[in-house]
Amino acid sequence: MNTILITGASSGYGRETARHFHAAGWNVIATMRKPEPGILPASERMRLLPLEVTDAASIAACIAAAGPIDVLVNNAGVGLGGAFEIAPLSDIRRIFETNTFGVMAMTQAVLPGMRERGSGTVVNVTSSATLGAFPFSAPYTASKMAIEGFSQALVPELAPFGLRVKLVEPGLGVSTRFAQNSAFDFAAQVPPAYAAHATAVFSARPEVTTSESDVAEGVWRAVHDTTGQLRFPAGADALALWERRSW
Repeated sequence: MNTILITGASSGYGRETARHFHAAGWNVIATMRKPEPGILPASERMRLLPLEVTDAASIAACIAAAGPIDVLVNNAGVGLGGAFEIAPLSDIRRIFETNTFGVMAMTQAVLPGMRERGSGTVVNVTSSATLGAFPFSAPYTASKMAIEGFSQALVPELAPFGLRVKLVEPGLGVSTRFAQNSAFDFAAQVPPAYAAHATAVFSARPEVTTSESDVAEGVWRAVHDTTGQLRFPAGADALALWERRSW
């Protein structure tokens, strides 16, 4: 029976992905900073493990406790919105620590075991911000674009060992706790000089069109793909951007 490890599984996309794979008969290791009983189905095939993806000791302990992993889903992420001109570099570094270096660290941690077994899949959850230009999201977009390039380069590097790398790109119209954790404080994050432009940008953004199940199904498609496809847009808004973009 296959085993999948999902980061950031306490809510949103990660939790729904854990439910999806568990319902399909997989062994699921759902990781989060502080595991809480009851947030996922109680089952012998559902394990909750503590994990902080920015902490090397936490990663090592999690991987040791998890045992062999067939699929890693790098889902944990944080957002940052606002005018880049005033974005504190400390906040930008924090975004990269989770969204970029956390993904790299987790991937690096699982590769030796996957390589030795001759099989394994890494799924990196990025964003449709990588498919189009979204003002007032420059640091967040940069952190996700870095993972797009990272993933693309790993595909041929790992292919000789039977390992696969996939990208799932959720739309920006989200309905999860991620949106709350990334709440946009207009007054604090937009200087007066940008106010009119920012108002126009945010009023033109679409209603929520990407659901948690859209992303869980995107991860499922990515894991089971046999065509060599790298990118899997998830959600109506991501699909619309995908159709306009030529790779």
